[in-house]
Amino acid sequence: MEQCLRKRDVVREDRISELPEPLILQILSLLPTKLVIATSVLSKRWRSVWKKVPILKFESKGNINKFAENVSMSLLSHKAPVLETLHLKVSDRCEDVYIGIWAGIAVTRHVRELELDLRFLCGNPVRFVVESPSLKTLSISGGETYGKQNGGYVINVPSLQHLSIQMLKGGYEYCLIENAPELVDANIINVSHTTNETIKGSLESARRLSLDLSPLEIAYPTGMIFYQLVSLEMYTHKVAWWNLLTLMLDSSPKLQVLKLIDHSSHQPKLVSDKKDMDPGKWNQPESVPECLVSHLETFVWTRPDWIREEEKEVARYILRNAQQLKKATFIIDPIEPKRLFRLAKRREMLNELPAVIMASKSCNLVVVESE
Repeated sequence: MEQCLRKRDVVREDRISELPEPLILQILSLLPTKLVIATSVLSKRWRSVWKKVPILKFESKGNINKFAENVSMSLLSHKAPVLETLHLKVSDRCEDVYIGIWAGIAVTRHVRELELDLRFLCGNPVRFVVESPSLKTLSISGGETYGKQNGGYVINVPSLQHLSIQMLKGGYEYCLIENAPELVDANIINVSHTTNETIKGSLESARRLSLDLSPLEIAYPTGMIFYQLVSLEMYTHKVAWWNLLTLMLDSSPKLQVLKLIDHSSHQPKLVSDKKDMDPGKWNQPESVPECLVSHLETFVWTRPDWIREEEKEVARYILRNAQQLKKATFIIDPIEPKRLFRLAKRREMLNELPAVIMASKSCNLVVVESE
């Protein structure tokens, strides 16, 4: 019986080994890198197969020093002509220098997609420079630090198409995008110094933007014009967020889709500033932005807080001035029993919306409750 089982194991191993190498590499790319490296003990033929797998994903568990050593050795041993994807998820306290080393090795391997999920970093303030001619997708998240940290990221990636940056409060302060002329879409969250002159010519090339930024930290005037931007998503929880909206409307002449999202419902892990938001006044643009006159077709506001007068003004302004608007959708939360005091205010606003004289005669106004 034992001999039969051994023969079956040999047959199974031979069947896999006889597959074309590109297919083997494709299969291994679907597995966690830890398991992929473990295949090196199967036989002499498998000893080096893992080194050609184009996708590497590492996640720290347990001893961070052992993890750092394994990642470094694995990257140095990697032999694929092109490293398609490198994902690094570091959940434990980690020295900044390791991140720089790993990213540097990945760049020498012509990495196309780099994802850094960094939760706890320690060490002196550091300036990470991401510079690669081949990188097309870059995702940076986390970056919670111990003590005062004034470091950040400098991105110089001429082929970059997809960018996602999500910093934690108390983490790195800035992200300077110096060169990304091919950028298609970007998601920027909690970065202090992103929307100033340092990114001129970079974010301006994007067709789709998602922004969760404080307008109080933007250097005015920016001088930027987003000529390619057709879709803008903005979160509405930061103090005076409507000022950033004014800036973006004025700077995006071809904008077709505008989505406003209440932060607290969609991103519960990040703290909303609304509780500290003083009553403010929205200063509408001096003249109607070109995008409202000629291009905006879709307006969606998810979970608007219509208790605030300035948010009512934003809704009215867009409806009154978007001449090409085809559909305006307001997605609201059901009123909880303990918050019935809000019901009267909401009904008042819901009655006001249809009464607004809309610039577009063909606009379909929709109000729905979220699930």
